[in-house]
Amino acid sequence: MDCPDRALLQHLVEVCFLFQGLPMDTLAQAWGDAPATVEKLYSNRPVFTAFRPGEPLDSLYAVLGGGPVIIRSAPLDRIIAITYTGGCFGMRSLPLSYGLIFKAFPSQVEAYKTTDVVRIPLAVVSHLYETQEDFRDRYHLLFELREKFQYHLLNCSAYPPQAVASLLRALIYQERALGHQPDAQGLYRFDLPVDLIARASQLNQRTVEQVLKGMQQVGLTQAAPEVSPGNDRSAGDRFSSDSLYVADPEGMKEVYSATRDKVAWWPLR
Repeated sequence: MDCPDRALLQHLVEVCFLFQGLPMDTLAQAWGDAPATVEKLYSNRPVFTAFRPGEPLDSLYAVLGGGPVIIRSAPLDRIIAITYTGGCFGMRSLPLSYGLIFKAFPSQVEAYKTTDVVRIPLAVVSHLYETQEDFRDRYHLLFELREKFQYHLLNCSAYPPQAVASLLRALIYQERALGHQPDAQGLYRFDLPVDLIARASQLNQRTVEQVLKGMQQVGLTQAAPEVSPGNDRSAGDRFSSDSLYVADPEGMKEVYSATRDKVAWWPLR
């Protein structure tokens, strides 16, 4: 594909965390004549294998829409990253910044649902990293958020309410730090299918369904709020059957740090 058009650059500086606040002319100048490869990723098809020794990437992926994109750690088939619209993935496999020293087990990167991405050439990312302090700080934060996401999941116990809350706390922290959440009503909205929660928290789907039911009953989460009938596209995007709305993030934090005798709404001991 040719160099990016103004519409793509505008979208990146408005939606993508890494480029927000960056003057569009600065981004265009840094990009120059490098190709802008826009791709549609389909579910259940691998994108690349992260952390493969001696095989770095040549592009950073920015999520334009759809998703999420997940990373599955090979040894335990454990989900270690979830990326939504406005986020980026692949930086830990780039020969740049902390990517030069980042080592892990080879892990499969795949789109959990159909996802639109743009591949940003390494030369563009490297130039912005070296010349733009704000970009460099945001790039560093992406690494920090990946580590903190995994830290939350390390605190995931076999106690089902805490296991599910660990994943939700990880996503709340991540999306809040990226500036994507909460919405105007103070809700945290995630496209988060039950089977994805189950795979991330190491529970079976039936148990996850029961935990989510209990969380909604005590007000930690809620059903999708109503919208005006005139906004069909928004409604279709926001209110899929997999939409999960966290209404009480502080209450979720209490469940995340709870011991077995502190979650009164969970019937199994």
